[in-house]
Parts: sequence; structure tokens; C-alpha cells
Amino acid sequence: MKPLLILISVFLISLVSIILLSGDYNFALAARIAMSVMLLFTAIAHFVFAKGMSMMLSDFIPYKTVVIWLTGFIEIAAAIGLLIPQIRIITAWLLIVFFILILPANIYAATKQIDYQKGTFDGNGTTYLYFRIPLQLLFIVWVYLSAIIN
Repeated sequence: MKPLLILISVFLISLVSIILLSGDYNFALAARIAMSVMLLFTAIAHFVFAKGMSMMLSDFIPYKTVVIWLTGFIEIAAAIGLLIPQIRIITAWLLIVFFILILPANIYAATKQIDYQKGTFDGNGTTYLYFRIPLQLLFIVWVYLSAIIN
């Protein structure tokens, strides 16, 4: 829920700022700024809650904490890449692939009732997927419309 709130609020703040500064309604730029801020926010969680997030990965994945840190760095790189015109499109495609690849970890975490912030097994459970899967699709569409189409 927090990433969605950040995405929408930063989008609105960015859009108003762009309008006031340039007189232009650059929805795509505001959307890319919002996605970048949201990615930075979620990347921080990869370092602050690394233990709990590593519980979101299946047992067959080795070096779970390293994988979590790596995905945090990927989110930081994507946040930057979305704002650089020369690499925006390739970053967007890679980010879409990333969002698809992390969905199984979210499904696994929900089925195991993992609360990544506490590092416990008393999370929201599978009902969380009714929110998380559409949210993941929103992120994919958001990136596609703001960085690839525009």
C-alpha cells in the first residue's frame, strides 16, 4: 500500500511542479519521476528489511541476503535510468522484466504469510495477493506508458 501511495502522491506533486515551472502538462515525465521515487523507497526496504525480505525467497535460492541487496541496487539503478533519456526505454523494458520476475517472491511470501518488516510468519497471507498482483500489473503498465510509449 505504501508504494502505491508514494507513486500517486509523487506523481501529483511532480505534475503540479512541472506545470508551474514550465507551463507544460508532461504526464509522462511526472509518472517517471513518481516511479523513480517509489523505486528508491522500495530499494531502501531491501537494505533495512533484508532479513525479512530474504524469507520471501524459496529455499532453493542460495545467498538470499545477497539476492535481496542485489535487487535493491537494481531498483536504484532503474530509478536513475528512467530519468536519463538515452537509456530510458531499455531501463523501462528491463524494469518490466524485473517486475515480472519478482512476482513469484510476492506470491511465495503471501502463501507463507511472511511479514518482511518483522521477519515473521504472521503476515497478511494470500488475501494480500488480491492487492499485490493488480499492483504489480499497475507498475508494469505505468512504466510502459510513461517510459516506452512516451
